[in-house]
Amino acid sequence: MAVSSSSPLLHLLRPSPFFASLRPTGGRPKRRIFTPFAGPSENTRKEEVVVVGAGIAGIATALSLHRLGVRSVVLEQGDSLRTGGTSLTLFKNGWRALDVIGVGDELRSQFLGIQGLVMRSEDGKELRSFSFEEEAPGQEVRAVERRVLLETLASRLPPNTISFSSRMKSIERQGSEGTLLELDDGSCILAKIVIACDGVHSPVAKWMGFSEPNYVGHCAFRGLGLYPDGQPFKPKVNYFYGRGLRAGFVPVSSTKVYWFICFNSPSPGPRTSNPYVLKKEALDLVRSWPQELLDVMQKTPDNAVIKTPLVDRWLWPGFSPPPSASGVVVAGDAWHPMTPNLGQGACCALEDAVVLASKLGGVVGGRRELVDRALREYTQQRWARVFPLTIRANFVGSLLQWENPAVCSFRNNIMIPKFVRLGPFLEHTNFECESLEPVAST
Repeated sequence: MAVSSSSPLLHLLRPSPFFASLRPTGGRPKRRIFTPFAGPSENTRKEEVVVVGAGIAGIATALSLHRLGVRSVVLEQGDSLRTGGTSLTLFKNGWRALDVIGVGDELRSQFLGIQGLVMRSEDGKELRSFSFEEEAPGQEVRAVERRVLLETLASRLPPNTISFSSRMKSIERQGSEGTLLELDDGSCILAKIVIACDGVHSPVAKWMGFSEPNYVGHCAFRGLGLYPDGQPFKPKVNYFYGRGLRAGFVPVSSTKVYWFICFNSPSPGPRTSNPYVLKKEALDLVRSWPQELLDVMQKTPDNAVIKTPLVDRWLWPGFSPPPSASGVVVAGDAWHPMTPNLGQGACCALEDAVVLASKLGGVVGGRRELVDRALREYTQQRWARVFPLTIRANFVGSLLQWENPAVCSFRNNIMIPKFVRLGPFLEHTNFECESLEPVAST
């Protein structure tokens, strides 16, 4: 959590990780990546809309377009949905988008509504507690399994919308004809519109001139505790704050509890694939912390623990490359990866899907200038939304990852008990998505 944005404390507290990340991203657009382009082949087919990546942003975009009567093809390099990961927290802006897409109620029936949150120190002392109903009326918070979210979205798409084992090999613009995508199997697709939803390390974003996202100095462990006989916790988010280390857990359903640990690290460190080692590393960080947190972690299967370096990309005006050009546009993490400190990564990806589809719905198949204008309107509208959220999420993470004992004491004994306000902190979840109603093509 963070202090109110109007508090004078924010002008005095300047943690170094926040200012270390003040650097623009971008650079000269790159014409090619992947491998040298072989050119059109006899297997080339034409498509109006191609979505690259079957993650949350990609499938939600395809489904949003489908609700408008627009057909798309989703290219996924894996041989099935990438359902790895644990859970993600969706706030009311995310649920609003899911309602517009048409899957909100189906998902609500499977996951617990969270009623509030409790903030504690690493020794278990309660620092502050909040009720969403009292402090943020109308707020909706649920932890959702990533697998279930993806499968639910995908189940609403027409058959064969997602083309699995379709890894991009090359990409090249073909003037007014569109963009030519070459796949590893040698086939080619000439697409009028390419929507890149290919994740944090998006090859398409790199091709458009974006640099790799910046590591922010923190890593996170995440897991999903299993309680076959029923989990014992109240429907609240539980946070614990230490020195350069914080953790939390939140009930997902009657039998599952999501947990996380965020810790400072000068570098992401080597990749570890051994699930036993990952779980042990996570437990070692919080061995002396409250037993309820340890219980959730110990109830987690070894193969359900993941470790992720936290990264973001700041979309500086005048420095960052344009997010759309000549019928190619980026969305979700491919464009604006952000740290999870506000719980807005997935929510913003869902917002992107609805806004982008609403802009494109009436112009797909129409004149090129109308498509380009629709994409510009999307990027202008979304930039004003996601850039401030990315900065704020970074700043919140820097504040919560303090290591200095005196500063941590100030945080736990003064800042959190006296200055934290839930209502202003959640103002960014006040977002209305446009309805997805079919419109006549222009």
